[in-house]
Amino acid sequence: MKAYLILEDGHVFTGKSIGSRKTVISEIVFNTSMTGYEEVLTDPSYSGQAVCMTYPLIGNYGICYKDQESLRPYMDGFIVHELSRVPSNFRSEDTIQVFLKRYDVPGIEGIDTRALTRILRESGTMNGMITTDSNFVLDEVLPEIRAYRTGNEVEKVTCTEKEFWPATDTTVGGVTSPAYRNASPNAPVSGMRTGKTYKVALMDFGVKYNIIRSLNQRGCDVTVYPAWTKAEEILAENPDGIMLTNGPGDPQDCPGEIREVRKLYESDVPIYAICMGHQLMALAAGFNTKKMKYGHRGGNHPVKDLETGRVYITSQNHGYVVDTDTVDPKIAEPAYVNVNDKTNEGLRYTGKNIFTTQFHPEACPGPQDSAYLFDKFIRMMGGNQ
Repeated sequence: MKAYLILEDGHVFTGKSIGSRKTVISEIVFNTSMTGYEEVLTDPSYSGQAVCMTYPLIGNYGICYKDQESLRPYMDGFIVHELSRVPSNFRSEDTIQVFLKRYDVPGIEGIDTRALTRILRESGTMNGMITTDSNFVLDEVLPEIRAYRTGNEVEKVTCTEKEFWPATDTTVGGVTSPAYRNASPNAPVSGMRTGKTYKVALMDFGVKYNIIRSLNQRGCDVTVYPAWTKAEEILAENPDGIMLTNGPGDPQDCPGEIREVRKLYESDVPIYAICMGHQLMALAAGFNTKKMKYGHRGGNHPVKDLETGRVYITSQNHGYVVDTDTVDPKIAEPAYVNVNDKTNEGLRYTGKNIFTTQFHPEACPGPQDSAYLFDKFIRMMGGNQ
């Protein structure tokens, strides 16, 4: 069946329908990863967005449900140039087509994804409609497409109640904790167990399972809290450290979360914040964030550590960035910078046991360059790694 991608600027792409046949209007973004499409599909940070994969062939190793980064996909749509019909992978359990239909996610195959990516790079991220309705009238649907706005997407993806994931010795099989139900058993581990179990309170703004797995593998008991949890409740349980996770949407749409993060900032508990958590911490400290032209999404973004000069290849997924012109040097200083466009990639807070990164150190399937940051977090809590 034919499917259509209609951009708010009037461009229309014609391809084939994959997955659900429902019509959706969403923000259209692109991801430059060559592998890891299942992790992209199930990353909660894509809530409110339809994702175009720039790599031309997607689906050749199928779907393995243990590799999901959340219980289900939250993205609005999936856009590819060519979809593999016959996966070749002994771990494959399904095709992408079956996966998309199972979770009611519409998609389109067979369009010129290079042309679409160039449009988004030149004009910036824009809204679009994916539909199988061949009778659409362009002049009628364009106002509806242009009027689309994402809301507080964090509310859609956060857990609904407090959950507990115990520390796990990675040499022991048969793990049944929730964090591992959909986790890859072959994920690489850079950290070692310290011999002590640390209590980590994790604020779930749209957490990826591999963040929890990375902490569990380093000897941390992780308690996951819904995004709306009060800081007083978290601090009352005396955690050794606090993790603020990734998540979708505009961080300025989360005023309640920002207020609670401010209270956590004022505590003496070590804090590590990733992506959305990094942005919320910056807003809580009085800095500003701004929307990027087309964002960073992919597993191949170079980031420079300003202290050591070393460059890491990182996984990223964000459309907003901390405005370094608003960062008060008395409160924090830039710790990392994007090599390509010089945007901020992390902050080090002065006089506080707090550091934040815009990129994802838990990247799975990779790169694993910055996984050492979890070890740094362990040291902040008193570990000897």
